[in-house]
Amino acid sequence: MNNGIIILDFGSQYNQLIARRIRDLGVYSEVLPFHTPLKEILDKNPLGIILSGGPSSVNAENAHLVEQELFEQNIPILGICYGMQLTTHLLGGKVKKGEKGEYGKAKFQIEKTNELLLGISRFSTVWMSHFDEVEKVPEGFTVNGNTDVISAISDESRKIYCVQFHPEVSHTEEGAKMLENFVFKICNAEVNWRLTNYIDQTVEEIREKVGDQKVILGLSGGVDSSVAAVLIHKAIGDQLTCIFVDTGLLRKDEARKVMENYGEHFHLNIKLIDASERFLNRLKGTSDPEEKRKIIGNEFVAVFDEESHKIEGAKFLAQGTIYPDVIESQSVKGPSAVIKSHHNVGGLPEEMDFQLLEPLRELFKDEVRKVGEELGIPHHLVYRHPFPGPGLGIRILGEVSEEKVKILQEADDIFIQELYKNNLYEKVSQAFVVLLPVKSVGVMGDERTYEYTAVVRSANTVDFMTAEFSKLPWDFLEKVSNRIINEVRGINRVAYDISSKPPATIEWE
Repeated sequence: MNNGIIILDFGSQYNQLIARRIRDLGVYSEVLPFHTPLKEILDKNPLGIILSGGPSSVNAENAHLVEQELFEQNIPILGICYGMQLTTHLLGGKVKKGEKGEYGKAKFQIEKTNELLLGISRFSTVWMSHFDEVEKVPEGFTVNGNTDVISAISDESRKIYCVQFHPEVSHTEEGAKMLENFVFKICNAEVNWRLTNYIDQTVEEIREKVGDQKVILGLSGGVDSSVAAVLIHKAIGDQLTCIFVDTGLLRKDEARKVMENYGEHFHLNIKLIDASERFLNRLKGTSDPEEKRKIIGNEFVAVFDEESHKIEGAKFLAQGTIYPDVIESQSVKGPSAVIKSHHNVGGLPEEMDFQLLEPLRELFKDEVRKVGEELGIPHHLVYRHPFPGPGLGIRILGEVSEEKVKILQEADDIFIQELYKNNLYEKVSQAFVVLLPVKSVGVMGDERTYEYTAVVRSANTVDFMTAEFSKLPWDFLEKVSNRIINEVRGINRVAYDISSKPPATIEWE
């Protein structure tokens, strides 16, 4: 799709957040690697270009640069953080190593307004993350605002605007207004992006890519794989075969619920494969989380490989990969830092016989839910909390066993039940129980117990890139704890996780 906003990725973990903010305004946006040839960028007829932040230094020997001609196309440009330093560096200004850098919240003061800063308070809070700083602005540029350093510059005659802070993050108080000014006042964009457009475009792309071949998809019952399945089914119908693999690491009664919800309701062709014994045997003796993830991922693909021989013409493996999975696992559009591998994007063998089909890989979780609703998936299914591909295998810390799985299934089921009963389920973004490889002494009745510790985890987030722990009521947590300890044999102590992301991740492993 053309006539949108192009974001050039220089490695910021926030780059896709920029795209999401712009899509929320109803304007199409696309993230491209910083080294995308200028002709390829221009062929998309962008209304504006955003240069994202990044961890590099423009003064480094291997600095990430763009062609200087980019600034001569009369296309509005917004440089963010590294993008401001890059613009300064390429257009004749000077960037120096900062004396102390700025990280976190800072006070921003507007010295001279411009179109980007229209309607912005003279004093506001912004979010900084940089060490280098602009010492001298390029010829023709005006300094528009400061924190402890020059923090906003522009050359309005060339439609170039730069800020040292991150307007895309919620910590920047009036950042959303700045992005809105750039998109509508500076780029003169019109509202042209709706998820219905995305559905129609993706359906056509799937049909073109797949042709008359067959597709198999691992249906877990989670939001991502379910939306992917219904979307692909809309495109190619019975060319899609869904394979539900019972790994023995699923929620309580998950297999039965999936077959009822998607086999009966959506008439999807689903093959149920009970591989629980196989997965549990492979995991014996393994405690390292990354190793567990790769064992589960490889075994999952191995099951697919075996089943594919029974489905004539199956050439594609479909997955419900979404953008947070991708950016935390590998640098796909730019030099973003790797955090950890994910089941959907890590552990796949090079000799895999399938081509990957990932129709949701550019979407955030909230966008996936909206697509699901547009496709007619019932509300209670669309708003299920995320469940990781490796399942309980990464919620049981340490070695996994059938006994631990059953204990955790019961504890987790109680927590989810109580969230629904107390109208809290949709007020939190992801909630589950973790089983620790720690036993402690307890007393039940007049008897001494020595059993496992469970941790209740609940997080609130919009995009799953950052998250805060849920401030659940104490009386609710007390009820959950009492039920788990009284009803689940094997647990005699319950703790509550009050860590946010970052520095913690939502999952423990």
